[in-house]
Amino acid sequence: MVLIALALICVATVPLTGGNLAQLADLRLRGLWIPLVALAIQVIITVVVPTGSMALHRGLHIATYVMIGMFLWANRRLAGIRLLTLGAACNAAAIIANLGVMPASRSAERLAGLSLRAGFDNSAPVQHAHLAWLGDIIPWPGPLHNVLSIGDLLIFAGTMVLLHRSCRRGAVATPRLGDAVS
Repeated sequence: MVLIALALICVATVPLTGGNLAQLADLRLRGLWIPLVALAIQVIITVVVPTGSMALHRGLHIATYVMIGMFLWANRRLAGIRLLTLGAACNAAAIIANLGVMPASRSAERLAGLSLRAGFDNSAPVQHAHLAWLGDIIPWPGPLHNVLSIGDLLIFAGTMVLLHRSCRRGAVATPRLGDAVS
């Protein structure tokens, strides 16, 4: 939930700094269906059907990051995408190194007010975690409790750059690969 709130804050800052959100209509995102499918898969394996084959859940979780990588590559020329890609790569590295689970700090989860639940969790404490410093180590307590990673912060910074550069006065849509340039 906090991730959605942070995304909304990113969007809300655009008009506060003189940007025009209507200019997002000119933003050409290639393969927009890819992150939507990846998100749907993550919701299915963590909320709808969190039980079952943990190996399948872990494999699907890794596959969603491969999908996100494809989307980011397709849109690599847009402002902020490099920062978004760095954040996603940090998260993917931690997830892959821990066989499909984002390692979460037990103390960060406790400070955020989270507790373990049954079934697959895309972020959970991992015994002898690899790349734990890239895991969910930043507690976010309160009504939208969660734990965040360095990668998450980079993703939000990249989102801010993308939104603000795309919505500023005089912003021009980035041409797609293969579009005629005159």
